[in-house]
Amino acid sequence: MGAFRYETERLVLRDWREEDWPRFWQGTNTENVMRWLGGVADEAKRQGAQDRLLSYERELGHTFWCVERKEDGAVLGFCGLKRSNQAGGPMGLMEVGWRLREDAWGKGYAKEAASASLDLAFERFDADEVVAFTVERNTPSWGLMKRLGMRRRGDLDFENADFDPENPVIIVYSIDRETWEAARG
Repeated sequence: MGAFRYETERLVLRDWREEDWPRFWQGTNTENVMRWLGGVADEAKRQGAQDRLLSYERELGHTFWCVERKEDGAVLGFCGLKRSNQAGGPMGLMEVGWRLREDAWGKGYAKEAASASLDLAFERFDADEVVAFTVERNTPSWGLMKRLGMRRRGDLDFENADFDPENPVIIVYSIDRETWEAARG
C-alpha cells in the first residue's frame, strides 16, 4: 500500500513516525485540549492511543493521521478516519475525528484537515456516510461538524461517561456522500 501522504493548501496528513509522538503529546496532552477527551492522559493511556491509531492503519488502511503544517513541519495534532468503536455507540461506521494543539485552534486547520479527510472517505475509501462524535458541551467541535455540512443525528446519540461525566451523552453528526458531493459542487 505504501506510505500515506495527503496534502492540502497548508497541511500534510501522513503516516505517523516514531519521532512524531513526543511532539504530538507535548502539544495535545494538555488540560484544555483534553477537556472533553477524558482528561490528560497518563503514560499507559498515551501508549494505548498510539497502539490503536497504528492498528487502524494496519487493519483498515486509514487512521487519525499525523497533521503536519507545511510552513514549518510542526506536528499540529491528528485528523483522519477510523471505524467507530466507542462503547455504547454505533459500531463500524466510518468516523472522522481530529485533535489539534491549542495554538493551532481558530486558524482553520481543523476544518482544512477534516475536509480533506471527508474527501478521502468518499473518494478513496468509498464511504456512503461519515459520522463524528463529541460531547454536547464541546461547542467548537460540533460547530465544526456543522460547518463541514454534517447534520445532527440524535437517533445515533449514546451514553458514555468517559468524556463528560456531568453530561454523559455523546452526540453524533453525520454527512452522506450525496450531501458532500452537492456541497463541493
